[in-house]
Amino acid sequence: MEILKSATDWAKAELFSTPFFILFGLGFLAASVGFWQLGKTEMARAYIVPTMIAGGLLMIIGLGLFFTNKARVVQFGIDYQADATAFVEAELIRTEATMQEYRNVVFKAIPIIIIFCALGILLIDKPIWRASLITTLALLVVILLIDGTAHARIATYQQQLHLEKGRLID
Repeated sequence: MEILKSATDWAKAELFSTPFFILFGLGFLAASVGFWQLGKTEMARAYIVPTMIAGGLLMIIGLGLFFTNKARVVQFGIDYQADATAFVEAELIRTEATMQEYRNVVFKAIPIIIIFCALGILLIDKPIWRASLITTLALLVVILLIDGTAHARIATYQQQLHLEKGRLID
């Protein structure tokens, strides 16, 4: 029963974390409106579309994660009551897949893309390209910040699942 509390606590922590994607998305959208209304230079006007796209992407990510984790909070109890061992096994498989995604995407691919964006900023003079690269860089930094904390939470949750699996086998 302790693992059910841990699972629920993890999902609730994710519910607290995912609105930050939405808040940053709103920030990017507000910046896009600001550039649209107040941008006088070619460089400022070049930020309108990239920040709008970044804001939309963050909103989609945040809303998707929010509703997915909200449904999980309820489903955890149902799944655990049906079969605790199967629940732990399924969660271990899911958390391992998520940890693998973090290793490949968040901690390898995103830093590589950030490096290429930074190099592109140094090498490209066109305002739309620079604005796009800078916005992409900012978007990826936001994702790294939020997913870095999510990674730590899911790693802790996965350790608790392994302990519970050992307890259920004994």
